[in-house]
Amino acid sequence: MTTTYANLIDGEMVTTSNTFEVVNPANEEVVGLVPSCGKDELDRAVAAARRAFKTWKKTSAEERQKVVMGISAAIKENADELFRLLTTEQGKPHAQAQQEIYGAAGLAAAQSTLTLDDVINQDDDTRLSRTRRVPVGVVGGIVPWNFPVMMAIQKIVPALISGCTIVLKPSPFTPLTTLRIAELIKDVVPAGTVNIITGPDELGPMITEHPDIDKITFTGSTATGKKIMEGAAGDLKRITLELGGNDASIVLPDADVEAVAQQLFWSSFSNAGQICVAAKRIYIHEDIYDDLSKAIAEYAKTVVVGDGSQQGTGVGPIQNKKQFDRVCELIQDAKDNGYQFLTGGEVDPSGTGYYVPITILDNPPEDARIVAEEQFGPVMPLMKFGSVEEAIERANNSEYGLAGAVWTKDTDKGVEIAEQLETGTVWINEFLHISPLAPFGGHKQSGIGAEYGIDGLKEFTYAQVITVKRDAVV
Repeated sequence: MTTTYANLIDGEMVTTSNTFEVVNPANEEVVGLVPSCGKDELDRAVAAARRAFKTWKKTSAEERQKVVMGISAAIKENADELFRLLTTEQGKPHAQAQQEIYGAAGLAAAQSTLTLDDVINQDDDTRLSRTRRVPVGVVGGIVPWNFPVMMAIQKIVPALISGCTIVLKPSPFTPLTTLRIAELIKDVVPAGTVNIITGPDELGPMITEHPDIDKITFTGSTATGKKIMEGAAGDLKRITLELGGNDASIVLPDADVEAVAQQLFWSSFSNAGQICVAAKRIYIHEDIYDDLSKAIAEYAKTVVVGDGSQQGTGVGPIQNKKQFDRVCELIQDAKDNGYQFLTGGEVDPSGTGYYVPITILDNPPEDARIVAEEQFGPVMPLMKFGSVEEAIERANNSEYGLAGAVWTKDTDKGVEIAEQLETGTVWINEFLHISPLAPFGGHKQSGIGAEYGIDGLKEFTYAQVITVKRDAVV
């Protein structure tokens, strides 16, 4: 039986007469029906958020922390149910779904400890000047389908901690787990502070352009981010955009082939490669290229691609048909251009489920689409380089600048290279580590603003300077 889900508006679970289907990408079966909201439902949610803001902005840091910790507890207490539902709608293996659910609970708990203290600018006989942070107002949050729970929480929590209220739109591909969480927190969050509504792609521009929404926080593609900037420009909404990436890893010749092969594999293929900061271009020094590329390809052959709900699956399906078709197109382009494959490349278009075999390319040219574009799937090009200077130049030769990594025994050398990479985050000898207490954001066309940490929290506030002249005569 297909479950029908409800939206959270003004503290109540709400259904609509119009619904749309959510499909399991592993078998293409319908697994849920969710409300298809339009202008009326959006207006109702925004109005609730606006009313709630008048009270919520006056609450203490302790009150806000208590609510956010309640969200964290609700997720953690229901983790078993939630991670299975997440796999059903998103496709990722159970182990990775567990990581996302517990990671979201941990993120909420960690960020609940953040505070925006006043800053004293001047304190002398003449005047006292201080800067305080005041909440922006009503936030519109738009969430992608690759990490639907984590991305929802990383928008809801800083909004609440800063004193804002929020109207959140999950991806129409993956709304189910978020709506189940909405049901679980309905009585945890004050009515109207958190509103979660679902709808087609057309709902996104309505949120972006809504006159009573003060800020947009969006995670998704660079192309969509540009449209959001256009929509938000009419009334100069504040925006935070975490956008695309074509993240490069550089492997120096002193790296231990056996030690890094599996780590490099998972840096690219976790969540079927559907991670904004996954390694999408791996540059390997020519001295170890043959050995390391062989080791990665051999390990790839041991990893099972299949239904994420089945034991032993390492890589699940692509989440939706549109992205599946795009990844298949990139693979076909590589074939048409005669590029060499170390493994994979053969997709069964007649099969059930959006499965793409683990595909690794052998030293394609720098201008190949598979190198120049963000794949966002289980496809990885390995490229050979001779000098560090060359590797840095090639890594930086991108319109994106989200993240990157350097692999070397010489960590000082790794840091030296990292400081020359034009990205918001660089890892040395690890991958995909994002701290809730450190800022995360992109350079170039990978985004505007930051998430996480104090910098991310400030994105939900205005700076207000209050100055008292001490020797004034009035």
